[in-house]
Amino acid sequence: MRFSIVTAFQPCDHLIPLAKAADELGYHAISVPDHVVDLEELETPYPYTPDGKRRWDIEAEWPDPWVLVGALSAVTTRVRFFTSIYVAAMRNPYQVAKTVGTAAVLSGDRVSLGVGIGWCREEFELLGASFGTRGKRTDEGLSLMKALWEPGWTEFEGQFYTAPKMMMNPSPGAQVPILVGGLSEIAFQRAARHDGWVGDIYTIEEAVGHAARLQEIRAEQGATGDFSVITALSDAFLPEHFATAEAGGITEVWTMPWVYYHGMDASLEQKLDGMERFAVDIIGAL
Repeated sequence: MRFSIVTAFQPCDHLIPLAKAADELGYHAISVPDHVVDLEELETPYPYTPDGKRRWDIEAEWPDPWVLVGALSAVTTRVRFFTSIYVAAMRNPYQVAKTVGTAAVLSGDRVSLGVGIGWCREEFELLGASFGTRGKRTDEGLSLMKALWEPGWTEFEGQFYTAPKMMMNPSPGAQVPILVGGLSEIAFQRAARHDGWVGDIYTIEEAVGHAARLQEIRAEQGATGDFSVITALSDAFLPEHFATAEAGGITEVWTMPWVYYHGMDASLEQKLDGMERFAVDIIGAL
């Protein structure tokens, strides 16, 4: 079982100390969220709460994920980074490929691209991107990005994007892993075609059910190789709880470990203390 630190909604001045601690304490990765702006009024409901309301305060900080990954990778040596979840379809895929590929090179290939199709129509419209075609453009954009990350010349012909013979340097030393977020059957199908799935907050039973469905789909697709199942768990508190999740196919839990000890409103010192205690109480025990 691996553990990742969630940086969502954290003050920017906490992020470098949290990353350094994660690197030193044996956490596997740091997850980085993505939103360009928070609009005051939305007609689009947030899909991960029962009432459709956003689960964060409007004052929450949303640093650019790839600028943040660059900064955090410069002060760490081992810990990995993944976006949770980057809405690539709001951007030009050539620019996304360049940004992610550069972050991969500068971090020593310690990044994964966690991608989803996005939920906020108003944010798409603000950035001049089509909301209705976002799923198809995500799939095609990922194929284009993978081609652009290969060394040497590449060409691409698709429904939305066409690349004449071109080269994008620098090239990552290894193909950037693609993780997919979302709870729909289509999202599961998309994740199974790539390297992993990033979930939301579930009970162990729910998460194990999702992991089983993903494995079924991968078997149907004939997929092979490593596959990550990353999620938060609402009812895991003891080492045996996490061991049960691991036995059920969960490979990684993303968490704010300080919440177990100090609550959501922890100070930076309490966050660091919680990370250290969790590393001993849970990671060490496992």
